[in-house]
Amino acid sequence: MTDPVLFPPTAPPARSVSSGLYLVATPIGNLRDMTLRALDVLAAADLVLAEDTRVTAKLLTAYGIRAKLERCDDHASARAAEVALSHLKDGAIVALVSDAGTPMVSDPGFVVARAAIAEGFPVHPIPGASSALAALCIAGLPSDRFTFAGFLPVKSAARRTVLEELRTARQTLVFFESGPRLKDSLTDMAEVLGPRDAAVARELTKLYEECVRGTLPKLASDPRCDSPKGEIVIVIAPGEQEVASEADLDTALREAMTRLPPGEAASEVSRAFNVPRKVLYKRALDLQGK
Repeated sequence: MTDPVLFPPTAPPARSVSSGLYLVATPIGNLRDMTLRALDVLAAADLVLAEDTRVTAKLLTAYGIRAKLERCDDHASARAAEVALSHLKDGAIVALVSDAGTPMVSDPGFVVARAAIAEGFPVHPIPGASSALAALCIAGLPSDRFTFAGFLPVKSAARRTVLEELRTARQTLVFFESGPRLKDSLTDMAEVLGPRDAAVARELTKLYEECVRGTLPKLASDPRCDSPKGEIVIVIAPGEQEVASEADLDTALREAMTRLPPGEAASEVSRAFNVPRKVLYKRALDLQGK
């Protein structure tokens, strides 16, 4: 096993950084996950906005970058947006640093990005670490189609309502969750979604990185999923296609035909239940007595 190269000896040359707002993804744990392009932008930035300036200051220090830092948290996002727009109007380079990876979930930087977009300033993504995509990669579950659903509600009743809305989705589901709520969330998921295959990824890219795989009921009872520490991503396999009964199809056709002619009603129900339109059109005519 050879020692890792400390720096790419033939890295592509840096490009000049033009005026605009740059949404810069930062590492979710391992500082080596910082991208070269992100470093280029931060080194060139006239202003760096960060939810936690202490965290970002350590990141910048680790790479020998000195920059003007402004706080952009829930209490300062409106002011940060004003400061950012003022700099952008003067042709400055403004970097908005995610607190940890992307997408910027529950991130006050959203306010700044929206303000810059509304004023017509260039907004550029600087891709990097993403716990949602990292978990999807190691879960061992289908990744061709997925739905990122972020954080679920705190209370069980509201959480189950959201899960019920997602129950018929035919994509892999990705959620964020906290350690203290993990067991309760997995229990609700098992009750609503059934015994689907799933994975719980914790502390991705960090020293104690872990991925626990199994069915939702097994994960809900696994001691490793009982209030673990760290940042957590839950990945759940798609549900199986449910076969609609004749009664369900008739009910759907009757409702659709109160709004649409038989042909269009058959097309609508065909898309909803994945049943051939020709079969449904014939049934729609039968229901009309034709």
